[in-house]
Amino acid sequence: MPTLVVLRHGESTWNAENRFTGWTDVDLSPAGEQEARSAGKLLAEETELHIDLVHTSVLTRAVRTANLALEEMGLSFLPVIRHWRLNERHYGALQGGNKKEAAATFGAEQVKLWRRSYATPPPALELDDPRHPSHDPRYRDVAPSALPATECLADVVVRVVPYWEDVIGPELLSGVTPFIVAHGNSIRALTMFLEHISEDDIVGVEIPTGWPRILTLDDKLNFVKGRYLGDPAAVAAAAAAVAAQAGPVSA
Repeated sequence: MPTLVVLRHGESTWNAENRFTGWTDVDLSPAGEQEARSAGKLLAEETELHIDLVHTSVLTRAVRTANLALEEMGLSFLPVIRHWRLNERHYGALQGGNKKEAAATFGAEQVKLWRRSYATPPPALELDDPRHPSHDPRYRDVAPSALPATECLADVVVRVVPYWEDVIGPELLSGVTPFIVAHGNSIRALTMFLEHISEDDIVGVEIPTGWPRILTLDDKLNFVKGRYLGDPAAVAAAAAAVAAQAGPVSA
């Protein structure tokens, strides 16, 4: 049966500082490097799993997570495809800001809406803002109209699903086992699409850093089952930590 492996990058330096990162290119923290290596070790223990190639975003934290995990698996030779469509969602004017400070400024409910709702994006960046992706040379070949100034999860679904349909899906149908190393929201978008999760229910789905998940599909690429590797309690605790980053939501 077609098998897909997904992994959210290890903790980044801005994850550690509890900042909105989005398309800002930051590196892994020391803890994130260890998470990436641990993920590779967990995957190496899956003796029935045979990964054929890797997909990452174009952001350093995903690239380095993939490299470190592959090193632990003894698979550094695998081909790697990098694409902006697997980037984290763009957090607009929130990028660089502290999540708890944002909650104090705008209210916890508003920040939760920006972070986890399906269709409400944060305030957008102006085109002349240096944080706008049009100023980043890695996107020089992307049509300007495709570059976001902010995104909600619905926007991420719109850019991730075509990559699934055009690239990853055909790979799976040809017998390839891909390994996707991406971000919390690009993985949430793909999870929502594959598992038919509703707009309301996706609000409660958290993707922990550094824990691999194996998805089994049928021959028509319908979702059959998914499982995280590693201790279930540790995975749940990591997901809960992600949910708590902006602080408790007021009643």
